[in-house]
Amino acid sequence: MTDPLATPLISAAGALLLAVAGYVLTKRAEREAEWRKEKLAYYKEFVSSLSGAIANETTTEGQIRFSRACNDILLFAPHRVIVALDRFWDEIRASNPSKSLANHDKLLSELFFAIRRDIGVRPRDERQTFNVRLRSSGVAAHEDQNA
Repeated sequence: MTDPLATPLISAAGALLLAVAGYVLTKRAEREAEWRKEKLAYYKEFVSSLSGAIANETTTEGQIRFSRACNDILLFAPHRVIVALDRFWDEIRASNPSKSLANHDKLLSELFFAIRRDIGVRPRDERQTFNVRLRSSGVAAHEDQNA
């Protein structure tokens, strides 16, 4: 015969185990959602800062904002995003004597592809056909002469 307490103890232990497992999984999902939201905010700031680094629209303040956004990405982005960012940065840096719009757009597309992959954009992009270009306002930036 079985002990009359065995069945309730096993049931209670099972219920406790399920409750703990549910709590752990819920907390993990909450942390992942919060991390994803924070990461997305950094990526949005980076994309927004690109406008301050576009030729003919660049300002000192825009360049500083862009540099900070690039450096912030180093804190959380996976290696493939950092490599794509480095390659893009090498293309757009002032000391690059052989800049080309075609290479700029190719490297920018690679960077955005890596970012979109990191944040899990669905449906997944097709690498062979994924191309992006920056849009400029067409308004030349002017430094504040009174600053």
